[in-house]
Amino acid sequence: MSDILIQARNLVKIYGKPGGARVVAVNDVSLDIHRGEFVSIMGTSGSGKSSLMNILGCLDKPTSGTLTLDGSEVSRMDDEQLAKIRNRVIGFVFQSFNLLERTSALENVELPLIYSDRQNPARLAREALISVGLETRIHHLPSELSGGQQQRVAIARALVTDPEIIFADEPTGNLDTRSSLEIMSLFAELNRMGRTVVLVTHEPDIAAHTRRIIRIADGRVAEDRGNSAPLDAAKELAEMPATEAR
Repeated sequence: MSDILIQARNLVKIYGKPGGARVVAVNDVSLDIHRGEFVSIMGTSGSGKSSLMNILGCLDKPTSGTLTLDGSEVSRMDDEQLAKIRNRVIGFVFQSFNLLERTSALENVELPLIYSDRQNPARLAREALISVGLETRIHHLPSELSGGQQQRVAIARALVTDPEIIFADEPTGNLDTRSSLEIMSLFAELNRMGRTVVLVTHEPDIAAHTRRIIRIADGRVAEDRGNSAPLDAAKELAEMPATEAR
């Protein structure tokens, strides 16, 4: 088995119709992401980083170029095939949490299992919530949870199908400093357990927690470098003054 989980070659994404105004969101991007990596895709608003993540995560198709995921070319698959790939291989976490407001944490986490053949969805959802430290919040509604707790529910929902890779799009964008560090500490722990994590952010201090930083500018890879000394979110939390605690 190859250690390359994602292989992108000459990806291009153009929005707009021929003859009209067109935007080149992703412009000839080639990169590899290996199993077990902790990667950030960083760039300013409008740089193309989220468009790239949507292609890498099989939420969107490239205009041209090829994408291979876990040995299978997915760039030419139809929507039904892509949905199966997403449900089997990929978990997603978004900035806005995307939780159903009138539905408990447990029921929110169960949702992806509706489209799978896994048995005992309630048990799996409960185990996922426990794994992110929410064993006492299982039956709470989103309105009864803090922003950091809501994001933990979203992470549990991403984990419940046991995906090989987690994509997180600005997962700390709506959180305060302590909650952001808690979420980054959780991602680091998931990565240490063998999960591949790809995180999209515009914040350099968030990207600094990852082991590889890919900077996107004008739809292109402007920089791709390793980070041999990533920041330790758990250590930062431990050193944070008690007055900053929630």
